[in-house]
Amino acid sequence: MTAAHDGIARRSADRLRDRWGEDRPAFGVWSMLADPAVAELLAATEFDYVCVDLQHGLGTFSELPTMLQAMRSAGRAPVVRVPWNDPAHVMRAVDTGAAAVVVPMVNSAHDARLAAAACRFPPAGVRSWGPMWGDARRDGALPPQQQDDDVLCIVMVETRAGLEAIDDIVAVPGVDAVYIGPNDLALGCGYGRQSYRDSEEVDALIQRIVEACRRAGVVAGLHCSDVEMALHWAGRGVRMLTVATDTTLLRRAADQTLDGLRAGRPG
Repeated sequence: MTAAHDGIARRSADRLRDRWGEDRPAFGVWSMLADPAVAELLAATEFDYVCVDLQHGLGTFSELPTMLQAMRSAGRAPVVRVPWNDPAHVMRAVDTGAAAVVVPMVNSAHDARLAAAACRFPPAGVRSWGPMWGDARRDGALPPQQQDDDVLCIVMVETRAGLEAIDDIVAVPGVDAVYIGPNDLALGCGYGRQSYRDSEEVDALIQRIVEACRRAGVVAGLHCSDVEMALHWAGRGVRMLTVATDTTLLRRAADQTLDGLRAGRPG
């Protein structure tokens, strides 16, 4: 691998693979704001990954190229959650330079195969050639096999159907990780807005997916509401843990600053 290729690799999913290969958790932050400056600031931190959310965030595929460019320049792996399990969405994300794609609402082995195939070129998948970000590289786009090896396919299990099909989903070749959406999982299984903290049943739902991933040798991921939740589930075998969103971090920082001012205010 050339020095240029090695640089691209270090800005790809290798950071995540390194931690997972050592059985260590990777902690990340979710980006809801459609702003390349925010993406670059987050990517310059020591979080293991930053995920640009195109499903529930403010960003669209129009903003994605500049956001991922900013993240690559800061040396962090660009991760993207696409709006839906649509091959066109997945291919667009990896063509733009996403090192990992998070695919929501995967409910069956068929859904998982659809997502994995869209991430990789034939014969491993169905991705068509057109890595637009590769044209900006001095020596052009990486070879198809290397791009296949670099990209991570992360499928979301967040419904009752997905839970029931979890053993089939983790057996699909090309699925690198299962990312648990605990809010939708609780809603879809009839537990409303309860969490693992106040419901043994919700705790068991998450643990069931984590154990299925462990048996299959697939990484388990989880969307967490705070640091305490992330550390708790890291201790239970989850290896991809989102700790906060950029919107939450901004609001909390503002609140902390105001609290400090009020605490020191005379009278």
